[in-house]
Amino acid sequence: MTFKPTVYSIKSVATGRLFDDHGWTLADNEYPSPCLVRAEYQNRKFTPREDLEGFYRYAEWLPVRRTLAGSCAPVTYKSEKLAEHLGLENLYITFSGYWPEKGAFMKTCSFKETEAYSVCARLPEDNDKVMVVASAGNTARAFAKVCSDNKIPVLITIPYDNLGALWFTEELDECVKIIASPAGSDYFDAIALSDIVCKSPMFFAEGGAKNIARRDGMGTTILSAVEKIGRIPDAYFQGIGSGTGTIAVWENNLRLIEDGRFGSHKMKLYPSQNDPFTIMYDSWKASSRELVPFPADQARHAASVIDAKVLSNRKPPYSLTGGLFDAMTDAGGDIYKVTNAELRQWQKTFLELEGIDIYSAAAVAVASLAMAVEDGNVTKDDVIMLNITGGGEKLAWNHHTIHHAKPCLVLDPAVDPAEIIRQVEALFN
Repeated sequence: MTFKPTVYSIKSVATGRLFDDHGWTLADNEYPSPCLVRAEYQNRKFTPREDLEGFYRYAEWLPVRRTLAGSCAPVTYKSEKLAEHLGLENLYITFSGYWPEKGAFMKTCSFKETEAYSVCARLPEDNDKVMVVASAGNTARAFAKVCSDNKIPVLITIPYDNLGALWFTEELDECVKIIASPAGSDYFDAIALSDIVCKSPMFFAEGGAKNIARRDGMGTTILSAVEKIGRIPDAYFQGIGSGTGTIAVWENNLRLIEDGRFGSHKMKLYPSQNDPFTIMYDSWKASSRELVPFPADQARHAASVIDAKVLSNRKPPYSLTGGLFDAMTDAGGDIYKVTNAELRQWQKTFLELEGIDIYSAAAVAVASLAMAVEDGNVTKDDVIMLNITGGGEKLAWNHHTIHHAKPCLVLDPAVDPAEIIRQVEALFN
């Protein structure tokens, strides 16, 4: 079957201006301030594609030109044991990871696969430049896997201390190259390194939260939940590093309201951070659109001590128009912070009750749900969506031979940019 590209326009969140996507549009060039753009899909009805496999069943609300091999959609099920433990009647868990018993086959064990399969399918097949993806860990693993499986050239930049996240169930293809910022650096340093590389005409930036394909890929989590539940949830829980996943489900919530068949309400948003890396928590609690000060040395230390290393973005899309501050203000809810000790306890409890291991970032969300129950932000009758953004790693490692990737180069973004570009270009020549 020949796949027809999804039909959509680009909409400026700030002004409502509609315009065409001329390839890799990441912003509204006619609006001077930082602002997200959204995809405005021709099909305004939520229409899962039964003729497409895996993740692409949601292609009608994905800005994709094609489909790629190997995808899996998030899986939603109604919790029994965790729900009973928390005293909840309508707790639904959306699981992204490896759990064959539940029909979950994401071999990277992370919902970052939803980003990668969407972003890479937005690329035209005749693309002749190298995409650059900066990551704190899970995003790198997801993009490396998807690009390797589909022979899409990609450059991954990652902090050296997070290289342990780069494990795979198959050896990577030569089209994937990895570079790292030095030991002791953090995600922001990896981003700085990618920014330097993208000054070369050989490369282009994936775009992060500004990329509509990344957000709408992550937004398939709520589409999975609504398919299962039959309505928009009342409350949403997720651990966040950038907040992009929470922005994404808010955007799809608005699309579902426009559809009209699943409710007219906005689910309250309850994202959470791993204490002491709490820049968005601190900003939200201060009722501040602008991010509160977070000096680089303090941020690097906080990133080094938290269990959930992937939740360590010190320049998240919080303040810009259409970002997390706007999502939270529009939908309602609150931001929680969770200590390492708390998330470890809920990792253990989740495994005991639900029967699968989960990542630290997902355990942050579980801990915040318990806090919300305790403080009365949610009640036993609320329909709750708990986004388990990664899990099943122990199972995946038992079922597969694991391969660990190493960086081709370790580069300090503070050194000569021209020399960095020269060395990285040489990897692809």
